[in-house]
Amino acid sequence: MGLLTGAVLAVLPHVPRPVMRRLSARYIAGEALPEALQRLESLRAAGHPGILDILGEEVDGEAEAREVARDYARAADALAERSLDAYVSVKPTHFGLRVSESLALELYRQLAAHCARIGRFVRVEMEDHTTTDATLRVFETLRADHDNVGIVLQSRLFRTPQDIARLAPGPLSVRMVKGIYLEPPEIAHVEPEPIRQAFVDGSRALLERGARVSFATHDDRLGDRLIALVRERGMRSEHYEFQVLLGVREPLWASWRADGHVVRVYVPYGPEWLAYSLRRLKKNPQILGHVIRAALGRDGGARSR
Repeated sequence: MGLLTGAVLAVLPHVPRPVMRRLSARYIAGEALPEALQRLESLRAAGHPGILDILGEEVDGEAEAREVARDYARAADALAERSLDAYVSVKPTHFGLRVSESLALELYRQLAAHCARIGRFVRVEMEDHTTTDATLRVFETLRADHDNVGIVLQSRLFRTPQDIARLAPGPLSVRMVKGIYLEPPEIAHVEPEPIRQAFVDGSRALLERGARVSFATHDDRLGDRLIALVRERGMRSEHYEFQVLLGVREPLWASWRADGHVVRVYVPYGPEWLAYSLRRLKKNPQILGHVIRAALGRDGGARSR
């Protein structure tokens, strides 16, 4: 961690909330669902489909997890009512995975069934390595009964090729990510190039088994390799897409979209935006570098590490 990053992280908890909200406005859609829907409407006008995420994780008990599930059902209803090309994406610990794996599975099942009735998709997210096994168990059980669900896999983790091989046959939707969590070097790649190569290798393995793959990245070097991969395989746009975070490297989105690729935008919102943002920055201080560069207007042209 650099001296500047460490100093900024130390100061962030003491920055007044209104100031932090202004700083985060580019990356967080708002505190309430109407604000997120407004941002999704703007993205639709610009030609981008969306993903809706309610900020939060690590709920303390069953009652809180059930309330989160109700919030997600209401959010999905709102997407359907507005005919937005967008789906919901849920972190397992936000559905109580650490409270009870069976509780998380129950809530995912309820949401998947509800979303199936209104024509919506549900993404089961992936968190740090301590939750990977349970998350995959929940997903595979869920997937046996619902075809409107997908999973996230992280190229950073050494285990991911084996996880891909172990996924059950059948239709499959995967968001491939580098992985936001800085995992121990005993279980994960820690340098940029091996993470990139693992991303390409994992994506190739998924495409070869017929999965629909979402490439979640802001790394244009990696993006070039992925574009080469889909062109090499003659893939049509309905079999893959790029996914990006709200407010991050928007000129890159435009270049990918102009090149004929679907670029879907991840739109987070919710009252937990401040605590969530601070936790994420502490878990991976490198994110702060992207935020600082974006605030200085330098996130569009530089090539990603």
